[in-house]
Amino acid sequence: MRFTETPIAGAWIIDLEFHEDERGGFARTYCPREFAEHGIELPIAQCNMAYNHVAGTMRGLHYQVPPVVESKLVRCTAGAIHDVIVDMRPDSETYLRSFGIELSAANRRSIFIPNMMAHGYLTLADDTEVQYQVSEFYTPGHERGVAYDDPGLGIDWPRDVAVISAKDTTWAPLNAVADPAVVDPAVVDPAGMDPAVMDPAVMDPAVMDEVGTVAGSDSTIDGAGPE
Repeated sequence: MRFTETPIAGAWIIDLEFHEDERGGFARTYCPREFAEHGIELPIAQCNMAYNHVAGTMRGLHYQVPPVVESKLVRCTAGAIHDVIVDMRPDSETYLRSFGIELSAANRRSIFIPNMMAHGYLTLADDTEVQYQVSEFYTPGHERGVAYDDPGLGIDWPRDVAVISAKDTTWAPLNAVADPAVVDPAVVDPAGMDPAVMDPAVMDPAVMDEVGTVAGSDSTIDGAGPE
């Protein structure tokens, strides 16, 4: 594997070293020893897959807060996505900076996303599948999010959003969040005032139980997660 640092501290682009012969090809996609050589720790708790019917499907931006922070290895195995991460670590030199990259079945790239990174993507093709290897179990009570279209983030999405879950339309913008661990749309004043609840473990179950009804909406089957 070939590892390339991104502008976001701790996040890496990973390209395969593909060995081809008359049968086709072979490449290693994960090796904890190689990862450790680049300072990457990814103990795998769950492996998930998301299928998206149409181009323009938005998922995100999601992350989990302590004590169940999660890192991810994300790869697109069919179709293509514009994948984006946002650094939500207040002590990071790249705090609130974003980075985007195209992942596709054709380029076979993956991205390693460290803890406390808001993550999301927009599909660029119909019938797109995305695979995730994650370091922590999906824990709804500790899930947080940020509005994908927050102008404060300045994310340049490459096309319009056609499909998004109801839940992902309710995430608060950054200017409504006093603590980056608190992004509960149910407790943020819509006028942009401070959240009424300052405990980062607080999450409104009514919001977490909401499941989108449009194509490509978030899955909650067997606790697989909302990506």
